[in-house]
Amino acid sequence: MTGPAAPATGPRGLRRFAGPRPPRPETCELCGVVVPPDGHRHLVETERRALVCACTACGLLFDRPGARTGRYRAVPDRYLADPGHGIDAAAWETLRIPVSVAFLFRNAALDRLVALYPSPAGATESELDPQVWESVLGSGRLAGLLEPDVEALLLHRTPDGRTTCHLVPIDICYRLVGRMRLTWQGFDGGAEARAALDEFFAQVERRARIPAEARPS
Repeated sequence: MTGPAAPATGPRGLRRFAGPRPPRPETCELCGVVVPPDGHRHLVETERRALVCACTACGLLFDRPGARTGRYRAVPDRYLADPGHGIDAAAWETLRIPVSVAFLFRNAALDRLVALYPSPAGATESELDPQVWESVLGSGRLAGLLEPDVEALLLHRTPDGRTTCHLVPIDICYRLVGRMRLTWQGFDGGAEARAALDEFFAQVERRARIPAEARPS
């Protein structure tokens, strides 16, 4: 009886370990079909507060008014701005956010705003009383347009002391959190993280429109 064959140690045997593995194609988590990176939708699984990748066809199934109270909800693709609803320095201080970015979404199950901010550990939830967030943002026009679970109010405290507020799809907030985790260095994030933040908000500004409800009368 002969023993097992010795592992191949030549160039051909090591090639499968030496080179990077090709990335696995992204698939729809509902039907399993392969979806291109720039051609898929995100759903929110409300019970787990988790994002789910979906193909266009599956995404459309949950993008109808009748599907807005089910287990899955489609993430919209709208970006809104309200230049008239500023947050001054005193109001920002009451929020006690240790970084310059925060995002809030209305949790339908809890029926209140939930606030998070990026950190080296990922999305960190604010422990501040939700009523404080309501007092600062609840009167804004964008807060009244916010779709529960799938959209967020995104706040950014700029170096010149302004705080911008946009209504955005919630998936881009978690994309920003992931980007910050990859680039964060030191106490304040470092130059690379700040550059990524500037690029991110420049894209948000380009896509945002002012809804009729927020236009001066």
